[in-house]
Amino acid sequence: MKIIADTNIFIAVALNEPEKEILISLTEGHDLVAPEVLPFEIGNALTAMVKRRTLLANEAVLAWDAIQHIPVDLRRINIAAALKIAMQHNTYAYDAYFLECALNQRSPLLTLDRQMREIARKIGIQIVE
Repeated sequence: MKIIADTNIFIAVALNEPEKEILISLTEGHDLVAPEVLPFEIGNALTAMVKRRTLLANEAVLAWDAIQHIPVDLRRINIAAALKIAMQHNTYAYDAYFLECALNQRSPLLTLDRQMREIARKIGIQIVE
């Protein structure tokens, strides 16, 4: 089965967050898919953590290196459709890219973001829990 994996999933695994083991067990044996913006969003998240001083620069680099070992199929998405989702549900375009990807791929979404899960349910996307 394909699972659309949100950015926070990759970050949590790479940084050994408490959710890491459950995330690995939920995705084991499945194909991870994400919109092609994923690497850019991961880079942005890591640098934001460094700016907030919740992560050291060398830890960000190590996290990026670890994420490179997680197989993921990056997919092109319909930006216009994603923007429509974002505006209808008052969310960020980056979140809507993952929602659009899940709709387009007819695949469930895995995210740690509560608001994203709520929007996904409203628009008919199954959530991996």
